Amino acid sequence: MNQLTTFFKKFWNDEEGLETIEMLLILSVLIVVAIMFKGKIEEWVKALFKDIDEQIL
Repeated sequence: MNQLTTFFKKFWNDEEGLETIEMLLILSVLIVVAIMFKGKIEEWVKALFKDIDEQIL
């Protein structure tokens, strides 16, 4: 039992690879937000390209 407790304490305090996990969490949140607001993002991009097209012509 003592070995198991020691293992979990070391595992909890180990920060190796923590930055990778943080980056994956941030990326996953961004993907979820993009999926949630997909329609609004598409409307915004279409309006942006329409304005650019009108300015060019």
